[in-house]
Amino acid sequence: MKKNTWLWLWLLLIHVVFFISKTVKTHGAAAVDTISVNNSLSGDQTIISKGQVFELGFFKPGKSSNYYIGMWYKNVSEATYVWVANRDQPVLDRFKSVLTISDGNLVLFNESNSSIWSTNLVNSEKSSLVGVSALLQDDGNLVLTHGSDNSSNPLWQSFEHPAHTWLPGSKIVLDKRTNISQKLISWKNKDDPAPGLFSLELDPNRSKSYIIMWNQTKKYWSSGPWNGQIFSGVPEMRVNYIYNFSFYDDVNQSYFYYTTYPNSPISRFIMDMSGQIKQLNWLTATKQWFLFWSQPRQQCDVYALCGSFGVCNENSLPYCSCMTGFEPNSQKDWDLEDFSGGCKRKTILQCGNSSIANAKVKSDKFLEQENVELPENSQTVVGGSGKECQSACLNDCSCTGYSFDNGSCSIWSADHVLNLQQYSDSNSNGKTINIRLAASELPSPKSNKTKIIGIIVGAVVGVLFLFLVAILITLKKRKTSKVEGAYCLFHRVVNESEFKDSEQHFKCLVTDSEQHFKCLTTD
Repeated sequence: MKKNTWLWLWLLLIHVVFFISKTVKTHGAAAVDTISVNNSLSGDQTIISKGQVFELGFFKPGKSSNYYIGMWYKNVSEATYVWVANRDQPVLDRFKSVLTISDGNLVLFNESNSSIWSTNLVNSEKSSLVGVSALLQDDGNLVLTHGSDNSSNPLWQSFEHPAHTWLPGSKIVLDKRTNISQKLISWKNKDDPAPGLFSLELDPNRSKSYIIMWNQTKKYWSSGPWNGQIFSGVPEMRVNYIYNFSFYDDVNQSYFYYTTYPNSPISRFIMDMSGQIKQLNWLTATKQWFLFWSQPRQQCDVYALCGSFGVCNENSLPYCSCMTGFEPNSQKDWDLEDFSGGCKRKTILQCGNSSIANAKVKSDKFLEQENVELPENSQTVVGGSGKECQSACLNDCSCTGYSFDNGSCSIWSADHVLNLQQYSDSNSNGKTINIRLAASELPSPKSNKTKIIGIIVGAVVGVLFLFLVAILITLKKRKTSKVEGAYCLFHRVVNESEFKDSEQHFKCLVTDSEQHFKCLTTD
């Protein structure tokens, strides 16, 4: 009996040790949802919000070899990252890197023990260096608190420093005192969460509307002003069976705020790397994200989506392609659906190039691109005809392309053409632009003539061949009709044991009059 008691105690001890080791391996010394002074994150350790909604730790996006501190949904089967700390400062070794509390801040140290990201609270903002901790909440807010202070009065919170995702319960604020607006900024590409070219913010001009910016310099979409119920340019907001929203505005700040109703699906709002804002809902049954709405509605309405000398086409996938005579600046980026780098010339121009000016190289030519939306930033020059407009561009080595329309000559002088869109055949609103290319990039008139001659010769040969076949068939039929009869004799030797010394002879006679076979059997 005593021996059995010791055995049970020993087994119990083993289970306790195993449970503790597993907990430490998963969460380190940190509490489940908290990072504190003595409890940090490293390697594969994570913290998880109390209700098992969000998880925070190191992650590696796509095929990248870099690691980031980020936050994702705990119970969504598709890896979906909603916040990234060190967006443009990745680490290479997550096991030698650590996220910890240091000097009253939440700090990320890389494999070289260098601080690469921090909450950056100054001394005046830190009431004490003791008792500071970071808590991951079920709403996706990572809050830095002090001592007994609860999360309602945090020292710092991730909701005030969003990445590319706007979660329910958070807000994108315009501070009227500083005229600085918080921004949602897209990822660079699928493998890189670094800030991309597209951002969403509340209009600093206080129009009570949200705007999307390209490179933080060019506005290409607006929600329209808040009319007391919805943003005038987003009629989808009237379908509010999922969302509860409101707009707040006072002398100090303005912001839009939304939440989801109880039992609604998981929802998130993102500034996508495509240049569109998107509202997505998680469908548990199909285990995939469902696009609720997006703006701008047309992908090609995104400014400069395809970069310099790129062409956007709503009727093709991918939407972007390079013009004839051009190729992607970075094929790797294009494969990751980052087209912002645009296209480069395959062959340098003859005009203005001293290295080939005296060589036997033909002058530059122009490629006509029809039914397109013309790029911006053109210059109007004197040109009373299409030929004069072409000459004006050809004689200016800085001229990239020209367009002559309704008696007006427009040229583009910079060595880039942005926001070029190809319209479909059913849309006749497009114009024609002529892009300057090296002569070698265009087929020569001689080669075109050769191709035309080849097509004509091929067609003639084909017709003659069919005519010859028709004659041969006709002659064969006539020859067959003149044959009065034909016979064929088949010999089949049967089993010798049954038909000794005998044969069966089959004669088949074809006659003109009856047009059928007669079979005669002879001994």
